Amino acid sequence: MAAYAERLKQFEALLSAEIIDLDELRALSTNGIPDELGIRSLSWKLLLGYLPPETALWPELLEKQRFSYDQFVKELIASPASFERGAMQTSPDHPLNPSPDSKWQTFFQDNDVLLQIDKDVRRLCPDIAFFQRPTDFPCKRIVDNPEVERLNKRVQFSVLKSANVTQKGLGVTKQISVSRRVANEEYAPLRAGQEAHWEVVERLLFVYAKLNPGQSYVQGMNEIIGPLYYTFASDSCLQWKEHAEADCFFCFTNLMSEIRDFFIKCLDDSESGIMKMMNRLSDKIKVVDYAVWHHLHQLDVKPQFYSFRWLTLLLSQEFPLPDVIRIWDSLFADSNRFDFLLDVCCAMHVLVRSQILAGDFPSNMKLLQNYPQMDIKEVLSKAMQLSLQSFIS
Repeated sequence: MAAYAERLKQFEALLSAEIIDLDELRALSTNGIPDELGIRSLSWKLLLGYLPPETALWPELLEKQRFSYDQFVKELIASPASFERGAMQTSPDHPLNPSPDSKWQTFFQDNDVLLQIDKDVRRLCPDIAFFQRPTDFPCKRIVDNPEVERLNKRVQFSVLKSANVTQKGLGVTKQISVSRRVANEEYAPLRAGQEAHWEVVERLLFVYAKLNPGQSYVQGMNEIIGPLYYTFASDSCLQWKEHAEADCFFCFTNLMSEIRDFFIKCLDDSESGIMKMMNRLSDKIKVVDYAVWHHLHQLDVKPQFYSFRWLTLLLSQEFPLPDVIRIWDSLFADSNRFDFLLDVCCAMHVLVRSQILAGDFPSNMKLLQNYPQMDIKEVLSKAMQLSLQSFIS
């Protein structure tokens, strides 16, 4: 406890400076960020480049960014009812108009994207009740305006029972298997005047998809934004918590700018693509534990069979949410993102090496696709050891 209290004091002193030393913040955050006093939320905003190190610049920047997000919601969250009551009612445009310039065509395309988003956010982090609970700060533009239809109202429950809708990034279909954790029942919307946290996440992802039409929404992005939003919306400081949605949007956008190529199929084989990352992981395992690498190679257990999800979703599907958040402390602190992610994935192999070496193809596939729960401190300790070895060599 004494050591933790000392670390808490170090973070408080660092984050209260007029100009925050980002190198020192990274060094401290690598070993974990305290939950208290909103320190993690603030640290992530700095590590993800949302906030500059000069604290005097924060008020103006935050006001500008939060106003921008409010405008995005105002302009992009439209309802069918507004189409029917507005200019579209008297214009030659109509729902069956095949023209690509038709507002109705845009509306239907948006709903195709929304179908997948709605399906995914309703099963977000089913092992905790947080996302089913009402937010203390619902979007007034939505809940207080009867003229605006909520996004989840656009999607009929019967439609949700249909097959997955494939989404396109730069014209190429790409989907990520995220079937490991599934909710027993879908989240239900709350009564009028309230919004569940999953509804906020749905809006965040829809706005992101609208502002990034080349990439749009790809299944799995919900698993990236979930821990971010949870951390910001759980902030003990009400001043930050009130604006969790807007702040989360820009932090998510910054994070996606670093990993967006993982979600675009035509870039898989590029230097920044997911295949390159999986090859780097395989090479690292070969150096760290040749016996494990050789056994998996002989069995033809290819990295893409399991590590695709590990790397693309930043391990958000492999561990419980509190452990994922602790891993992300270290990932966001990594100035060479995402080298440390490879170290963690390599450590995960080393820690189950005896099972891998004793296993055949089916057992190893099951082991690596459903990684056993273990103390996250042990995983990160081994990863830091491997990182240090790489640095020395």
